[in-house]
Amino acid sequence: MKAFFLGGGNMGAAIVGGLVAKGFAAGDLTVADPSAPVREQLARAYGVRAIAPPGSWPEADVAVLAVKPQQMREAVRALGNPPASLLVVTIAAGIRVADLARWLGGHAAIVRAMPNTPALVRCGITGLFAPGDVGPEARERAATLLGAVGDTVWLDRESDLDVVTAISGSGPAYVFYLMESLEAAGREMGLAPGPARKLALQTFVGAATLAQLRGEDPAVLRAQVTSPGGTTERALAEMDRGGLKSVFIAAVKAARERSAELGDAFGED
Repeated sequence: MKAFFLGGGNMGAAIVGGLVAKGFAAGDLTVADPSAPVREQLARAYGVRAIAPPGSWPEADVAVLAVKPQQMREAVRALGNPPASLLVVTIAAGIRVADLARWLGGHAAIVRAMPNTPALVRCGITGLFAPGDVGPEARERAATLLGAVGDTVWLDRESDLDVVTAISGSGPAYVFYLMESLEAAGREMGLAPGPARKLALQTFVGAATLAQLRGEDPAVLRAQVTSPGGTTERALAEMDRGGLKSVFIAAVKAARERSAELGDAFGED
């Protein structure tokens, strides 16, 4: 499978690196980026062909659009209409299939992907959506590409990608926010910065690993840690009094609404 990447920034580079690590031939991967230092770094790190943005679509089976959403329309229009056989995978948040298809002259073979930043260490999760006329082989190609940096999940409705953006796309920031708060609590109670950070970080890593390996409902796992009359019960009661769960859910819903707003804005001609 020959793949062309339009954009060699963090996420594009992460996918390229993941593919090479999984045994894909570097010679089958071409990355276009306007920055010469970025191109040099990609060629040096992965042995791929790194070029300046071309004036037309290079020969490839799949094209991964990894440019910023606000730059997408101009970037793809500069390449002209792609061949009908080319599968186009966009990882730009908020760019809807119908809008991208219009900018590509009515191109039909499009898959939308919403990865998240843990993809940079190949621990990501990507939501995928394709219109009904995109066949199984094309879907498998898209899943293979994004599977190089973590797990994938297919969605039935394009609007679900706004939810994915709010949960897993923005989700790492929520985790880091809670991590910051746990570390701050430790420091306020007298711990030195080093131990406070290490305790907070490893608690998140360990809890997530336990949940993944056990496969149990998080509520069940939480109950297993919560002894009647104990310290955890007291802490959780304080969180409930502050309405933490309701605030958190409202925040995620706000992120989903913003994702939909950005989709409307990016799609304007």
